[in-house]
Amino acid sequence: MGLYNSITIAATGMSAERLRTDVISNNIANASSTRTQEGGAFKRSRVIFEPIAKRSAQWRTPFTPRDLDNGPGKGVRVLEIVKDTETKGRLVWDPEHPDAIQSGPHKGYVEYPNVNIVNEMVDLISASRAYEANSTVIEGSKQMFQAALEIGRTV
Repeated sequence: MGLYNSITIAATGMSAERLRTDVISNNIANASSTRTQEGGAFKRSRVIFEPIAKRSAQWRTPFTPRDLDNGPGKGVRVLEIVKDTETKGRLVWDPEHPDAIQSGPHKGYVEYPNVNIVNEMVDLISASRAYEANSTVIEGSKQMFQAALEIGRTV
């Protein structure tokens, strides 16, 4: 494992969490958008992460879990950003609204986005804390490198 691997791994986490924060911000900004270019109400987006794993383990320790065949990971990356089409938006009776449903059993109702502000704020706090944790890892690594250089200088 190289000297800068901890910084690289934390940097991938910071990058992924920054994108997650952007997606959550977009969800909050469109929480009352009843019309999109695709048609219909805005649909909430979610970010899916996947680990960046080594293809072959270069080293193993006695403490490495047995089911970790590829050795330690190399961080995380965004696999995809998906729209939440499963959850339905709330319906509000407003027949005068330009986006009101014109026919069927929901005639006169307006479909609002499936964005729950409370859930989005919880996700935003979670992304912010994960970003901070990765930043703390980078700071700790820098301090360890500095201490190693100090030791090397005094020898």
